[in-house]
Amino acid sequence: MLFSPLLVTFVLVLPAELPDKTMLATLLLTARYRPWPVLVGVSTAFAVQCIIAVAFGSVLSLLPPRPMAAAVAVLFGIGAVLLLREGFGAARGEDGPSGGNGAQETSAVRIAGISFGVLFAAEWGDASQFATAALTARFGAPLAVGIGAWLALVTIAAFAVAVGSGLAHRLPTRWIQRGAGVAFAAFALFAAYEAVMP
Repeated sequence: MLFSPLLVTFVLVLPAELPDKTMLATLLLTARYRPWPVLVGVSTAFAVQCIIAVAFGSVLSLLPPRPMAAAVAVLFGIGAVLLLREGFGAARGEDGPSGGNGAQETSAVRIAGISFGVLFAAEWGDASQFATAALTARFGAPLAVGIGAWLALVTIAAFAVAVGSGLAHRLPTRWIQRGAGVAFAAFALFAAYEAVMP
């Protein structure tokens, strides 16, 4: 039972984060600073955010089945709205400063701290946070869901660090956001069905 919730969480959170502000923030941080301290900082921020989301989802799992399914539906619905709004929204200028003149001057600990702060703030109210809480409530497997969400987030961060800021211009981000939004909406409808059907 441990593997299935972990895999489902990984598969759902990964596309939700691929075109997200989390990835873009990591790209911008990597363009400005050395990559390894950035990766350490963002990975630590993701771990803390996953713990918070799993704790919230664990509280939800104490509810009776129908109210719990309704709460899961609401969380996935919020995630779907966030993703679809970004996917169909007006184009935003996300270009930031490039060039690494600050990379040599800033210590690794400071870079990791900056990266932690930026990503910790960026993840609040994010679709992946709602998904992690909802999946924790759904499966009742907080450890597996937390690990799955964290692995998905770190995978995206590592991808952003490895490829660099040039990738942001080549990805069809709106289509990925739309697809993830539709998937979240489908899970919301399924959970809503579970909440109302006998």
